[in-house]
Amino acid sequence: MSENLYDLLSRRFPADRSKPCFLLSDGRAVSYGDLEAGAARVAGRLGAEGVGPGDRVALQAEKSPEVIMIYLGVLKAGAVFLPLNSAYTPAEVDYFLGDAEPKVFVTDPPAWVAEAAAYPPMAESAPRAANDLASLIYTSGTTGRSKGAMLSHGNLAENALALHAAWGFTPDDVLLHALPIFHVHGLFVALHCALLSGCPMVWLPKFADADVLAGLERATVMMGVPTFYTRLLANSAFTRESAAGVRLFVCGSAPLLPSTFAEFEARTGQRILERYGMSEAVIITTNPLAGERIAGSVGYPLPGVELRIGGGEETGVIQIKGPSVFREYWRMPEKTAEEFTADGFFITGDVGRQDADGRVWISGRAKDLIISGGYNVYPKEVELVLDELPGVTESAVIGVPHKDFGEGVVAVVIGQGDEAAMIARAREQLAAYKAPKWILFVDELPRNAMGKVQKNLLRQTYERLFEA
Repeated sequence: MSENLYDLLSRRFPADRSKPCFLLSDGRAVSYGDLEAGAARVAGRLGAEGVGPGDRVALQAEKSPEVIMIYLGVLKAGAVFLPLNSAYTPAEVDYFLGDAEPKVFVTDPPAWVAEAAAYPPMAESAPRAANDLASLIYTSGTTGRSKGAMLSHGNLAENALALHAAWGFTPDDVLLHALPIFHVHGLFVALHCALLSGCPMVWLPKFADADVLAGLERATVMMGVPTFYTRLLANSAFTRESAAGVRLFVCGSAPLLPSTFAEFEARTGQRILERYGMSEAVIITTNPLAGERIAGSVGYPLPGVELRIGGGEETGVIQIKGPSVFREYWRMPEKTAEEFTADGFFITGDVGRQDADGRVWISGRAKDLIISGGYNVYPKEVELVLDELPGVTESAVIGVPHKDFGEGVVAVVIGQGDEAAMIARAREQLAAYKAPKWILFVDELPRNAMGKVQKNLLRQTYERLFEA
C-alpha cells in the first residue's frame, strides 16, 4: 500500500465533502470538496508539465487556501514541496532555488490553481514509500548557510498522528489558524491536526487582534507563538468569556515566558500548553492535554521519540531519535554526519535537561551558550531571573567579547529600571559570573518570522560594547 502522506490525510476528510475546511475572514468558506478538487487539478497540471516523483516544487506567496491546494497537490503527485518565507528577498530566494533546483516555482497560487483547471485532474496519488521525500524545509540560517531538512512522508505522517492523538483532536473541533504556512508550525503542526480530524479552520492571513478575537468565538483550539498571547493579553477586549469556548491553547516556536503563562491563566482560567519542536523533527515534546502543565517546561517526549542529554551531565545538548526525525540535510553529507551521533541520534543544538519525572526543560541554544571566565552561563537561567524584576517586560541575554573574561554577560531588556539595582538584584539569585555586567534598555528585540529573538543580531550590534 502506498504511504503517500496525501492518502493518509484525504482518507480522514469528512464523508460529506461539502463541509467547510477554511472559514475565511470575508465570510466565505472553502469546503473539503473544494480542497480535494483543487489538489487533484494541481497534481494533474504538475504531471502534464513533467513534474514527477522526487522533483521539487517551490512556492513563495502570501497565505491563502490555494497554497494548501498546491501543497496537497504536490504530495499527491509524489513531488517535494518547498515553502519559502514570503519575506525573503530576491537574493535569498536565488540561493534556495539554486540549491534545491525546483522544476516549478509558484508565486501566485490563486492564479496558478485557477489555470490548473485546464488540465485533467489526477485521480490516484503517486505511490510513495514512507522514506520517500515529501518536503524540503530550509532552516533559518542564523549561523552560516541555510540547510535543507529533508522530511519524508513517514516523518510527517508519524508526527501528525502522534499530535492528533496527544491533543485530542476530533471532527467537532474548530482550529483558529493565524500562523504563517511557510514554516513547520503552521504548515505541518496546525494544518495536519485539522485535516486528520476533518474539522474546519478559522483561516486568518495573519494575526490581527480583531480577527483573532472574532475567531475565538467559533474556535475550540488555537495554536500560536508567544507574541500571539502577549498581544491578546495586552487587549482589554480579551476576557475570560472570550476564551471560554476554546478547550486548548497551544504555544511554540519560541520560549513562552513564565510571566505570560501565569498572566494568561489568571485572565482566562486556562493554562497554555507549551511544546517543543524544530524543522528537523517537527514536534519533539509536549505538555500533557490531561495533566499538569508547568510554566517553563516543554513537557514529555512524544510516543516513539527517544530523548537523551548529551555529555553525561545533568544539563547538556538534547539528542533525539525517532520516526519523525529527518534523515539528512539536502546535499550536505558532511553537515549531516556532523549532526548525528554514531548510534543515530540527531544533535538538536538545544541545551536542556530532563528531570526525574521525565519532563524536559530548555535552557537555550548551544550556540548561545556564554563562556565567561571559563564558566558556562546558560542565557535562559539569567533571563528567568531578569524577567521577574519590576519594569522588565522581556530580556535577551547574550555573550559579548570581553578582554578579561572571554565573554561578558550582557542583558538586552524591553522595559526600564535602574541598571545598578537590577544587577544587584540578579546577583542575589545568581552566581556572580552569571549576573549581567551590563543591562541595555530597548523598545523591541529583533525577531524572525516565528517570533524568536535573533540573538546573533544582538551579538553583532553590541560586539564592541566592552571595548569602551
